Amino acid sequence: MRTPLRSVLLLGVIVIVLCAATGAQSVAARPTQGNTTSAPSEYPLQVAITGGGTLANAITSSSFWMTGGSVDLAGRFYGNWSVVADVAGMHKAQSNSNSVGLDMVTATFGPRYSWQPKGSKYALFGQALAGEAFSFHTVIPTPHGAADGDTSLALLMGGGLDVNLNRRLALRAVEANWLHTQLPNSTTNTQNSLRLSAGVAFRFR
Repeated sequence: MRTPLRSVLLLGVIVIVLCAATGAQSVAARPTQGNTTSAPSEYPLQVAITGGGTLANAITSSSFWMTGGSVDLAGRFYGNWSVVADVAGMHKAQSNSNSVGLDMVTATFGPRYSWQPKGSKYALFGQALAGEAFSFHTVIPTPHGAADGDTSLALLMGGGLDVNLNRRLALRAVEANWLHTQLPNSTTNTQNSLRLSAGVAFRFR
């Protein structure tokens, strides 16, 4: 039984808010040492807005670019570890010679590890997320005929680079993720895509 997309998103948001609250309490309890520079961990809640392209494949011998954007909400809960919920939307007006388009939304949830050298404005992160993909406005082959959409497992693994502009704002210089879905396509019923994006990240506490 597949979990509805909204349930994945709701669960992710609840867990992240709880993690951010725990992180904020940890920061508040930490004694100050006279350093006026705030580390990223002092802002346990982060929202990133990005846009870019996804190199996708409809079947094993065909690939195409989709454009879109994503929003991810990250709550830091222990050291460099955060829990992340990522929601992304992608669109292609025509994915093959039959003038068939594709719209897809993914909602994924999971852990992220961030690393920033002391005194540096650059921060690297890696993540492994899982959730659901929902395709629509397309043609999906099924045992009972064609459908205009379907849902499947979605796995999102990769990482990126943030450039801290100030205490609360960072530039998401680059983010690259491998996106795996299992939508019906009359062949392998699997898709392995490359999602590239960039944007901005805001921190809160």
